[in-house]
Amino acid sequence: AALALGLDHCFGPVMLHRVEATVRPENAASRAVLAKAGFREEGLLKRYLDVDGAWRDHLLVAMTIEELNGSVASALVRAGHASWA
Repeated sequence: AALALGLDHCFGPVMLHRVEATVRPENAASRAVLAKAGFREEGLLKRYLDVDGAWRDHLLVAMTIEELNGSVASALVRAGHASWA
């Protein structure tokens, strides 16, 4: 829910058009969080960052304001992935 609230802030008061994130391909938990929030995969960034002494690939994910249908947080609640309580 924290990511959804952050996205609502980015696309609301901050008025961003696009938000991007990168995630390591093997990080299934983070990929699931990003997918539930509405991010889509755009591509693989080969040897993107040096992590623990080795260059690691990362997935680039993004969303734009046009892809939203209202509040990201509200969509998570409607889908049963979060609650207001």
